[in-house]
Amino acid sequence: MSQMYKLTAILAVVVCALDQFTKWLILEVVMQPVQTFEITGFFNIVLAFNRGVSFGLFGNDAAIMPYILSAVAAVIVVALLVWLREQDQKANALAVGLVVGGAIGNVIDRLRIGMVVDFLDFHLAGWHWPAFNVADTAIFLGVAVLMFASLFGGVSEGKR
Repeated sequence: MSQMYKLTAILAVVVCALDQFTKWLILEVVMQPVQTFEITGFFNIVLAFNRGVSFGLFGNDAAIMPYILSAVAAVIVVALLVWLREQDQKANALAVGLVVGGAIGNVIDRLRIGMVVDFLDFHLAGWHWPAFNVADTAIFLGVAVLMFASLFGGVSEGKR
């Protein structure tokens, strides 16, 4: 296994484990009973379930939907890992590790309970962003790193 894949795999495992641990903590400890914890004037801990993807898109109650969304996530994970074979920048390995770990964390939720557990709730001046979780944060950061690396990381020669 190349150094790039080792870095990606380690980060993906850490992200997935942290995501699953925080979701377990929210479901089994913090939200017993279910309530809202006001942490600051702009941040709460809540319990929310997302049957869809980002912002609840494709979030219908069809029994097959968790499997369809999990399959789409699996295809994206495989595509990223294949793409990573041709890359030589550590930023790409880090980014893919974040995205893969987050995607797997959310897939575990979909297959285990049929929806994704969300609990981080940010709001400002009456505007609430949809609640999210550690996996969503990792995916966002991974995509941001990929975009930053592609814009400012220089031209990569790729592997030969």
